[in-house]
Amino acid sequence: MSAYTPPLKDMQFVLRELAGIDKVAQLPGYEDASPDLVDSILEEAGKFAGGVLAPLNWSGDQEGASWKDKAVTMPAGFKAAYTQFAEAGWNGLSCDAAYGGQGLPKLVSAAVQEMWKASNMAFSLCPLLTLGAIEALHLSGSDQQKSTYLPNMIAGKWTGTMNLTEPQAGSDLAAIRSRAVPQGDGTYKIFGQKIFITYGDHDMAENIVHLVLARTPNAPEGVKGISLFVVPKFLVNADGSLGARNDAYCVSIEHKLGIHASPTCVMAFGDNGGAIGTMVGQENAGLKYMFIMMNAARFAVGLEGVALSERAYQHALAYAKERIQGRDIAGSAASVAIVHHPDIRRMLMQMKSLNEAMRALAYTVAAAHDAAARHPDEAERKRNQAYVDLMIPVVKGWLTETSNELTYLGVQIHGGMGFVEETGAAQHQRDARITTIYEGTTGIQANDLIGRKIAREGGATIKAVIGLMRQTEAELAQQPGAEFAVIKTALGKGITAVSEAADYIVANYGNDIRAVSVGAVPFLKLLGIVAGGWQMARAALVAQAKIAANDKDPFYPAKIATTRFYADHVLSTAAGLAHAVVHGGAGGMALDVAMF
Repeated sequence: MSAYTPPLKDMQFVLRELAGIDKVAQLPGYEDASPDLVDSILEEAGKFAGGVLAPLNWSGDQEGASWKDKAVTMPAGFKAAYTQFAEAGWNGLSCDAAYGGQGLPKLVSAAVQEMWKASNMAFSLCPLLTLGAIEALHLSGSDQQKSTYLPNMIAGKWTGTMNLTEPQAGSDLAAIRSRAVPQGDGTYKIFGQKIFITYGDHDMAENIVHLVLARTPNAPEGVKGISLFVVPKFLVNADGSLGARNDAYCVSIEHKLGIHASPTCVMAFGDNGGAIGTMVGQENAGLKYMFIMMNAARFAVGLEGVALSERAYQHALAYAKERIQGRDIAGSAASVAIVHHPDIRRMLMQMKSLNEAMRALAYTVAAAHDAAARHPDEAERKRNQAYVDLMIPVVKGWLTETSNELTYLGVQIHGGMGFVEETGAAQHQRDARITTIYEGTTGIQANDLIGRKIAREGGATIKAVIGLMRQTEAELAQQPGAEFAVIKTALGKGITAVSEAADYIVANYGNDIRAVSVGAVPFLKLLGIVAGGWQMARAALVAQAKIAANDKDPFYPAKIATTRFYADHVLSTAAGLAHAVVHGGAGGMALDVAMF
């Protein structure tokens, strides 16, 4: 098994030079996020990720979570690791200080979360869901709900879940049937079954706080009749102590392709008289509240994409340096490590360049989220929020689709040994497979992108982003040398491809939604590739300035070389994707469904 070493150098570069941690630290409430503090946090998180979580990744996958008598037992070592995680305060890094959190920016939290996900994807899913539940309650819960649940959830003593999916409904939340019957005292009895509930039960924390979508007796049909409820595993007494066991049980766990150490539960509510819950916010507004949690989770799942890709890259690179096989095609008589073979280097550079592009895109979106929440100027808050809204489906969709491609390359670099479980390469690919499905498939993300984020507003936000990309293109034109000429040309063609595809979507969405929707996923990938290339170009410009200032750190010429590779091998695909968006709805796709 390979070790995990957090890529702190690149993380710190992106935080400082691209995401602007110094500017984020100037936002009201984030003044404590000094460069020294952030560096210290990253270093300590790296030690915990590499020293505590990473060693449990393989063993947890092999043992898996187990279920018996409506209770889940975690693999060996997980409970102890979670206790250390909570006691160290990692769960509350970005949470409100009023409830015991540390109140740090989402940007800092994003970098730390990448480490948790890369070192142990299955473990990281527990705090992921908890943080989403915390955010939903913080923004939408009553004062009593906040005081009852948030301190213990932020401290990590209690964990959280979200319960949306039902067997008959899948992603169609309008079809959910779970019932919430009012009891006349402000509480409700919840009845129903939910499936695919991550960490719906486990033995790592003393309580689990379920957020559950259900319908009240007189609720209207469809999504307009959904309410949100807090349903704890153990009821909470008035003094904050734990009371009786609630009627909410895990009745089975799924046997999955990957993330075996993460229990994916079938939850039954109300089989023994009704699970007691309280309503969050207003009746029939539950979907709006749950989307708070879902958007947080979508960003976090995007981080899983870059995290798993980074872990697979490190694993493959270590193997490629050690595996002796074949002769150097340039004429060496001796056998060499496979890292000397051009196709292996190509695959490694594909992984490296895309990892860096994905990380840069995710972190800059996190920084925009911080500005949208805290910037003193309302116009700046709105501008940043619009950028976040546009990019969330891209972060979720493109990063996870790319992760599936890169973890595949990780196995390919290992050759036949990659297909053998003992090498560990296969685990990264298996674990990555769910990420394109979690929190809405790539198709759902893409439809949201072209419909709600582009067509609805006439392309206003994406045109503004294209304008920013063009500014970077102009800066590239001022740089000498062939490297920057290639990067500038590739980025320019990519921006043109995005612009043409976006114009097509805006012009045709209203009168031919089916044809436009055929190109939704290609457009999401196109925007991700070009947005990632934009960030890589910005990185290359910073690196060139460092070199011009006589900085001898080899990191900077490597960054320029990696950007050049990205331009030649990744940005070069933009035109083809744009063609698929604009013309993909014609031909066979226009025929009747009966053709299948």
